[in-house]
Amino acid sequence: MRKGSFFKKVLGAVLTAATVFAAVSSHSLVTNNEGAVAQAAGRVVSINSCTISGDQVVVNVSAGTLPSSDDGKYYLYADEVYQDGTVGTVVATTERAGNATFTFPLNFYSAESNLSKKFLVAVKSGGSMVQVSDEHYITNPEAIATKTVARNDHGMKGILPNSADEATFKDLGIAQMVYNLYMGDIVGPGDGSNVVHFSYNGADYQFNGAALAQYDGFVRWCSINNFQLTMTILNNKTEAGADLIHPLSRDEHVCPGYAMNTKEDAGTQHIKAIAAFLAQRYSGGAYGTVDNWVIGNEVNARTEWYYMNSTNLELNVSEYVKAFRIFYNEIKAVNANARVYTSFDQEWCRKSNPGCFMSKEYLDRFNYYMNREGNVDWSLSVHPYNAPLFDPYAWKQQSQYVSPSLNTPYITMENIYILTDYMCQASFLAPSGNVRNISLSEIGFTSSFGEDAQAASLTYAYTMAENNPYISSFILFRETDNAHEIESHIAQGLKNLDGSKKMSYDFYKYLGTAQAATYKAQASQIIGQDVDALVTNRTFLSRNGWFLND
Repeated sequence: MRKGSFFKKVLGAVLTAATVFAAVSSHSLVTNNEGAVAQAAGRVVSINSCTISGDQVVVNVSAGTLPSSDDGKYYLYADEVYQDGTVGTVVATTERAGNATFTFPLNFYSAESNLSKKFLVAVKSGGSMVQVSDEHYITNPEAIATKTVARNDHGMKGILPNSADEATFKDLGIAQMVYNLYMGDIVGPGDGSNVVHFSYNGADYQFNGAALAQYDGFVRWCSINNFQLTMTILNNKTEAGADLIHPLSRDEHVCPGYAMNTKEDAGTQHIKAIAAFLAQRYSGGAYGTVDNWVIGNEVNARTEWYYMNSTNLELNVSEYVKAFRIFYNEIKAVNANARVYTSFDQEWCRKSNPGCFMSKEYLDRFNYYMNREGNVDWSLSVHPYNAPLFDPYAWKQQSQYVSPSLNTPYITMENIYILTDYMCQASFLAPSGNVRNISLSEIGFTSSFGEDAQAASLTYAYTMAENNPYISSFILFRETDNAHEIESHIAQGLKNLDGSKKMSYDFYKYLGTAQAATYKAQASQIIGQDVDALVTNRTFLSRNGWFLND
């Protein structure tokens, strides 16, 4: 959602006081940022698996047709994410065959670490090295995890808070919290008074202890109060974090999140260190645990949350996938039970901002790369707000924005099953064959046009979520209204600005409990139809204009 991040930083202070041409070229050629695509040819070798076994990496390959070779050998290259083709390091060789295996050291925690590199097969042909396979990443980083923590899964009801009011959250029955972490803020020595040192892959890194205290306090607070925590990683611009910003994100554009630097070595290594550091710091121990990590926010919203000065979908997705792979492997190599999410907004087949990408097209390409380069157990975070954001009726959206078909402009709670059904396709399944975990990590409904409409919308939406077997989280965006957003008729809090409770407060409190039927009955009366029946039957209602009965 397009919202400011200031209140999240304020919350952190309160809590502290209280306590392409890179991977793209392997698939296509991007020229002059115009999206000209030429399919790569000659990749007759398939990498079937790339897994850790003990302190070694084992890569199994096959080929229906053997590629021509000067010496009858396969060469396995380990490339950094920003490299392409036969430019990395040869880590193993084997005889060319229809089926072959490479084995080489993982070299974890060394300058030669292969944990987050990508691998490809080449042959020597005509005196030159020629790539004959697609790239592939290690797909079981959890095999070396040493700080695995039991997950705190105990309910789907959550909130993205704007206060540290644990009494309110416990009264509401909150099980989950979401919070944003800004990478640029935590790196570097700060003023030098509180520097946290971290050695990783043969290099030393500095973290700003004063800035970390904000996050330490929040993670600890969540653990003490038994709130499961999801942390969203944003890449903001700071002097200390300059090398984290992608070269195509270094213009004057201003937004809360920028593309991560998967184009240069210094930035790439820094990102690896940050991912490993955060996973180690927040996997049990003194600070508590982050169970879920979201890599970027609404990454399809290019100009607003994951900025890169490119309108080329293929380039943008491939660069994001590299960053995602780094975080996935580095986090899972520490805590095998952590979940790692990608994040999309509700603009499924429509762009409200022509500079952004539709979430469906972005999701499709993300999934393509993840399958092509080694399927892993990634998870999906979505924000199915009403369309528009200040529409008060979740159960009856306007037909110009929401439909029950796959080409719907928006995914909202009324048609959330379009998304979850889509994720049931074979090509989207996790390696286990299961449908991926799906989190509604931001959701909310305005009371600007009546507290009854907000309460009914919330009840309908929560009932939709709890009856969908693939949804694990229902996270409301804040408990209290925001004065600035109210100017745009977005009053999504459960409380007014003065702290008084709205009608929706008790509705949310009792949803998912033995008393839920009472509030569902009230919501059904407001809606004019039975909430449970609407959900169970997937009854789709729509209107042609702004008013409810248009």
